[in-house]
Amino acid sequence: MTATAPAPAGASPAEGTTTIVTRVRDRAASTPREVAMRRKDLGVWREVSWAEYWDTVLTTAHGLLALGVEPGDRVSIQSENRPEWLYLDLATVAVGAITVGLYPTNPSAEVAYLLSHSGSCVHLAEDQEQLDKVLEVGESGQDLPDLRTILHVERRGIEGRYDDTRLLGWEAFLQRGAEHRAEHPGAVEARMAAAQPDDVLTLVYTSGTTGPPKGAMLTHANVAFGLETVLEKASFVDPPAGPDDLTLSYLPLCHVAERFFTTWYNAGAGTQVNFAESIDTVSQNLAEVQPTLLFAVPRIWEKLLATARIKIDSATPLKRAWGRFWLRRAEHNGEVLAERGGQHTAASRFWYALGWVLFYRAFLTRLGLRRVRHASCGAAPVAPEVLRFFMGLGVPMHEVYGMTENAAMATANRPGRVRLGTVGEPLVGAEVRLDDETGEVLTRHRGVFKGYWRNDEATASTISPDGWLHTGDVGEWVEGTHLRITDRMKDIIITAGGKNVSPSEIENLLKASPFVKEAVVVGDGRKYLAGLIGIELDTVSDWAQRRGLAFTTYADLAAKPEVRELVSGVVKQANERLATVEQLKDFRLLPRELDHEDGDVTATQKVKRSSVAKSFEELVESMYGTGQAQGQGGAR
Repeated sequence: MTATAPAPAGASPAEGTTTIVTRVRDRAASTPREVAMRRKDLGVWREVSWAEYWDTVLTTAHGLLALGVEPGDRVSIQSENRPEWLYLDLATVAVGAITVGLYPTNPSAEVAYLLSHSGSCVHLAEDQEQLDKVLEVGESGQDLPDLRTILHVERRGIEGRYDDTRLLGWEAFLQRGAEHRAEHPGAVEARMAAAQPDDVLTLVYTSGTTGPPKGAMLTHANVAFGLETVLEKASFVDPPAGPDDLTLSYLPLCHVAERFFTTWYNAGAGTQVNFAESIDTVSQNLAEVQPTLLFAVPRIWEKLLATARIKIDSATPLKRAWGRFWLRRAEHNGEVLAERGGQHTAASRFWYALGWVLFYRAFLTRLGLRRVRHASCGAAPVAPEVLRFFMGLGVPMHEVYGMTENAAMATANRPGRVRLGTVGEPLVGAEVRLDDETGEVLTRHRGVFKGYWRNDEATASTISPDGWLHTGDVGEWVEGTHLRITDRMKDIIITAGGKNVSPSEIENLLKASPFVKEAVVVGDGRKYLAGLIGIELDTVSDWAQRRGLAFTTYADLAAKPEVRELVSGVVKQANERLATVEQLKDFRLLPRELDHEDGDVTATQKVKRSSVAKSFEELVESMYGTGQAQGQGGAR
């Protein structure tokens, strides 16, 4: 069974369907000189106007027509965030084809699966590293019969080295597009005019924490619903977002949340997108761009919190004391804001105004958050302590909730109505309810996806006959208005005593510490809970250096008795806030960082619990008295 999303109200084939591509075209016509995006090249931020954006998309679309791309064909992209990602994405939609995004970190085996399953006919491999992943597929004996053309953007290490006839450089591809555009004017516009609301514009593959990734089909109507909701109905940002707003694009563009904020929101609201140089330079680029709107997953907010702590702790004694004083005031302000839905009291407003002049302004400037007027967090659970920290500093935090299968649209905390620890209220036009028996969150609206690509069975198990999407998340209502997500249904731990425990709440409590990067709670079928904990290398390294503690590698640092004692304190503090059945009775420090290529986490850094438990089975068993691993200290 495949659910079909209805056409947006007011749209008809005669009028033409409003799509992301028509929005970019119309902006180019109405505000041609306004800045659409910026990218740093050789140390200089270079601007792309809406007119340049649309012109390049049009030429790129003609390039696809020259390659024989037909409506419904799949065009895949494996690249870091850059303008070419958007050009090819929009061009693919313009000619009626379907964009398939791959994570830059996808290894060759996953690339093989995604290209084969989607049936991609044109693939963009950003550079030599990404190209090698595709070419390894053929060398391994696997076949990609649908793949006719492999585009590449970077020339270094590629030109003159490979003799694969499918290879085509980006500049040569654009040249073909220019020639086709001159010979067939209006061909792309004809394809655009034929678009229907129910046409699929992208396959977004899920992260696959428990099995092979599934390709979620999102349509023009799904995306239109999302934009109508956040731009016209939900009062997400007050005043509304516009051309003066800056965003930073750094999360993988194949993820639905980043695609929404970088591509769709950009086209709908006219915001200026700034591409980070890489995921490793996000902190530096934040400070340079000073965005006004910022979306980040919990891992980024946790990293920013750790960075803030390092900046304070590594200062001179006088500055350290000064900084800690104002951070304590910020913690108090955060508590006030959390209790009052994001609203100040007269006293907290006075202290914040004074702190802004004396400390917060400069501190937020260094973090790159000084101009943020609306910040949101989503895609995974986050500890309320993390959000409260930034709220106290003056960053307006709003936790939101959605998933690939509902176009990232479900609930949100709105300005002035924030309830910390919840993911907010149902969006206008979105129905949200909890299953009477299981507590599973169900959503229904025009953003619910069309189904899974080539997987009718999975589609039927996810979308009920009456259109309700089964999210797989367990939730509860707070004050009858705000939704709180307790965990994923598949992650709930049932102890030997029959107690149901939500591991993510415990893990988030631990990760609120700047010294903890990862926490994986185990204990399904066991007498008690235990944890595998990964240290935050930057903050623990700084902590160790300030104490004269010598180390060489991550493993060496994690093995230090002093570090185990440090983390033991974090576990003890967390246990004091938990019920007895939820407390960790023992823990082990991971000897290495969890990595996507090792199968520990997905490309979005979601932990694959079964893989981690298997990889570190000896450590897990040692916490229950059945393993051979060296003990690392308990938390009883």
